[in-house]
Amino acid sequence: MTVPLDQAIADKTAKIGIVGLGYVGLPLIRAFIASGFDTMGFDVDQRKVDLLKAGKTYIDHIKPEWIQEWTASGKFEPTADMARLAEADTLLICVPTPLSDSRDPDLSYVEGTAQQIAAVLRPGQLVILESTTYPGTTRDVLLPILSASGLEAGKDFYLAYSPEREDPGNLDFSADGIPKVVGGIDETSSRLAKLLYDSAIVNTVPVSSPEVAEACKILENTYRAVNIALVNELKMLLDRMDIDVWEVIDAAKTKPFGFQAFYPGPGLGGHCIPIDPFYLSWVARKEGMQTRFIELAGEVNTHMPQYVIDRLALALNEHGKPIKGSKICVLGVAYKKDVDDPRESPSFVLMDLLRERGAVLSYSDPHVPKLPQMRHHDVPDLSSEELTPEFLASQDCLLISTDHTRFDYDSIVRHGQLIVDTRNSTKNVVDGREKIWKA
Repeated sequence: MTVPLDQAIADKTAKIGIVGLGYVGLPLIRAFIASGFDTMGFDVDQRKVDLLKAGKTYIDHIKPEWIQEWTASGKFEPTADMARLAEADTLLICVPTPLSDSRDPDLSYVEGTAQQIAAVLRPGQLVILESTTYPGTTRDVLLPILSASGLEAGKDFYLAYSPEREDPGNLDFSADGIPKVVGGIDETSSRLAKLLYDSAIVNTVPVSSPEVAEACKILENTYRAVNIALVNELKMLLDRMDIDVWEVIDAAKTKPFGFQAFYPGPGLGGHCIPIDPFYLSWVARKEGMQTRFIELAGEVNTHMPQYVIDRLALALNEHGKPIKGSKICVLGVAYKKDVDDPRESPSFVLMDLLRERGAVLSYSDPHVPKLPQMRHHDVPDLSSEELTPEFLASQDCLLISTDHTRFDYDSIVRHGQLIVDTRNSTKNVVDGREKIWKA
């Protein structure tokens, strides 16, 4: 006799399937294993599956000993065989949702995954989309594809949306410690999705529909994008007035109410913040509206790499050097400190601009040993340089793009000729401050 899904979840005999074994999927695997479930991990990238089966990792904060323990105990089985999707009782979709070249949502990964699920969908399965997307995706895109299986949503299978809230590199919050917002297409789907996350996550927040949950995720990231644009624009203004924006922010955040600190940088990075506001702008255009505030923020943030290069050119000029022919090392190519994730990193835009101007380029990043290929950039074939005193002294300029903790900023300033700092990472360096330009 088949055990009802709610009972299987309650007694933790339900098998949890995660589709997409990246920065969202693997932390979810960890959370469900820790709470007592058996899991399956699906990914179309056979290389990732082979690494996981061998007990190896490709994400810094997922330790290889965890993977070895999971696979040895039988709690985790990675596979690239999508025909096995029917073996899982719940399927959590954690695949990429990038933008197209025209900045429209690219749902090809979501649609492809939905078609693979529909081909083997069986009664009793719960499907939850976690990929960031625009409001309406679950109901208007995912539901019709799954319904083409001949099964009826809310009766034969269940469907919900719960946005991922992973923050790579943040040691204070792991996947199981971040509340999950959940919205199902019907009451039963919502109840089952909440029951599932309640069994592994610290808190589940039910909302009335998938559209509310989808819009929640867009709001969270657009909020950050707009506020980062504000401080980026303020940085450019205060630079002209010879005022340190970082000191201004530090002063402002002493106010115990009504202010939250956001920090400027060389541009936005990661999968969410540079992309999500454009989902909202795209939906607005479909509805015959313009999101002028959001689009303006996007313009400001997109301009930041060019502003950094202009500041770098000015700094080199003060040393009697042009960008062309100068040896310039970019420090950090991950999109944020202490992670190995290069998605949408502004460092690649900076490198494009520097190469266009004829710089002799190199980079150093302790988390990214070799530059990965990026679909929107012409990435040079480079490996990370060791920041020896000799190497630092040989460079005409050191451009700090990502403020990794493992960088020795005292040594960088001591031995470097010129340092352009986009992150205020040299704020505690005492000696050699005359070499530092903030950008």
